[in-house]
Amino acid sequence: MPSLLTRPSLGRPPLGRPSIAGLSAVVTGGSRGLGLLLAEQLAARHCAVTIAARDEAELARAEALVRRPPGVRVRTAVCDVRNREAVRRLMRDTALACGGVDIVIANAGIIQVAPVDAIGAEEFESALDSIFMGALHTSLEALPYLRRSPAGGRLALIGSVGGLLAVPHMLPYSCAKAAVGALAEGLHAEAARDGVSVTAVHPGLMRTGSHLHATFGGDRVREFAWFSALAGTPGVSMGARRAADRIVTGVQRRRTRIVLTPVARAASLAHGLAPALTTRMTTLAARRLPAATGGSGGLREGAAVGPPSHLVTRRLRAWGSALNDRVAEAHNQRPA
Repeated sequence: MPSLLTRPSLGRPPLGRPSIAGLSAVVTGGSRGLGLLLAEQLAARHCAVTIAARDEAELARAEALVRRPPGVRVRTAVCDVRNREAVRRLMRDTALACGGVDIVIANAGIIQVAPVDAIGAEEFESALDSIFMGALHTSLEALPYLRRSPAGGRLALIGSVGGLLAVPHMLPYSCAKAAVGALAEGLHAEAARDGVSVTAVHPGLMRTGSHLHATFGGDRVREFAWFSALAGTPGVSMGARRAADRIVTGVQRRRTRIVLTPVARAASLAHGLAPALTTRMTTLAARRLPAATGGSGGLREGAAVGPPSHLVTRRLRAWGSALNDRVAEAHNQRPA
């Protein structure tokens, strides 16, 4: 059985970055999208990486997709972060297999896109369970190991710009991400005395291929069209590999808060300085989004949303999804 203090030395970090080579890292929600690229960035910096997610087949594909230097170990673990006992086993097994746990990134979550009139309390509960409770379980079970890390533990919670200001038609997501942001700030204050850094990460839109796994309600075709268009627009969205690099560098340097994309930073700043004006602007934006009528049958995954019949919507969807569609396969987002 490996010692909890065993740390092989595997290469040198780039100039200006503290070394994390040889450390043990866990990424939840790591089988696809941003989580997969975060795992890849950690492996590139010579961490032993454990990728955790719910789907065993997705994990197998992810393990094969992650590019890594020779000699760097990548493990997979089936884990539903909504289940605290499952997260407890994840941390224990990782510590036994890798000699400890030094870095944990809580990334697991879901995306729901629908007007509030098309959903109910169940959708809010589902978002809070997956996003907030998942981050909470991960944090609580990781902290005892991170406190024992000889390198000083690092914890990162992936929030969103949607948690810094409410996004219309994504209210369950925004509420859950706002709770994650508060958790990260509070943990940062309390864990610092134990030598553990906690980083709150608030990305804006990224080209991860997530539009295929997000779920849509109401007028699903039009909801999918606007979401995929924004998520795939250069300047508004960010390349996922670049985002993952920025996040892991921030965690490596023990940054307190990371807000990604110029649009997200501007929106966060505007909301902080003029919250009433920002709310009026989001109200105007909400009026341009599809009404709740025109769809039924609950939420449906983006990959299963049918093609639009309206020409403008069809062109918007085709144009906006193009870059996201291109990266979906590389980021393990294509449904099997």
